Amino acid sequence: MVCNIIGGEKYSWASRTYEEVQEIAEQDGSILVLPVGSIEQHGHHLPVATDTMLVDHVADLAAERVVDSVPILVAPPIWSGHSPHHMPFGGTITLDHDGLLDVVEQVVDSALENGFDGLFLLNGHGGNSSLISSATSIIGTSHPDVEVLGLTYFTLAASFIDEIRDSDVGGMAHGGEFETSLMLHLRPDLVREERLEGTYMDEPYEWGGKDLFEPGPLSVYRSFDEYTESGAIGDPKLATAEKGAEIYERLGDELERMLTQLYERNQ
Repeated sequence: MVCNIIGGEKYSWASRTYEEVQEIAEQDGSILVLPVGSIEQHGHHLPVATDTMLVDHVADLAAERVVDSVPILVAPPIWSGHSPHHMPFGGTITLDHDGLLDVVEQVVDSALENGFDGLFLLNGHGGNSSLISSATSIIGTSHPDVEVLGLTYFTLAASFIDEIRDSDVGGMAHGGEFETSLMLHLRPDLVREERLEGTYMDEPYEWGGKDLFEPGPLSVYRSFDEYTESGAIGDPKLATAEKGAEIYERLGDELERMLTQLYERNQ
């Protein structure tokens, strides 16, 4: 399975009856979390559903942290993202920009009919980031009574990642030390440890992105085969499950604070 779409957790939308969904949504300060991922190549060592799996796990962690005090549901993830730059490697299922934006809007429009006070769009793929930012404004405009937030989850690690990483700048990019560590912690059965391979990020423009945590001010389009032969960018050989566990829990700390503030603002 890509993710745990049907689960017994008390924050799982998919495991609820329609009456239970509405009961939670109608409570003061209720929050809907919508994870958005992708299906795209992640080198020789990680599955194509890595982004969707990770954002789904992170959404579940965030909800688990607050569910005893906050009315919250996590929707099944949108599993296909905007990934045309990965197409040369195969294994990728992509939506175009307008298609993904339309999917997000339609899912949200129908979900908010249940009465949620807050919406949290939680993104797990860098190629979706600008779209999720736009969707936050578009949905906020069309649903003025709902507090709408949008975030790419891994950006929250910028404040603490230097305490954990061993790679130099360029080692935590696509399929590198960061994502591989999280997968070794959460889904080690899906990591091909005998095939760990990546190329450090080397963007020729000095203003371009160097790493997940040094994105740079300049937007540059390149097909990923211009950066790497394996499909992975970064240093997955430095990844460990222990690093993944620490990253995961500290992301949970940040998201717990964020969701608590969202709830308190909407009561």
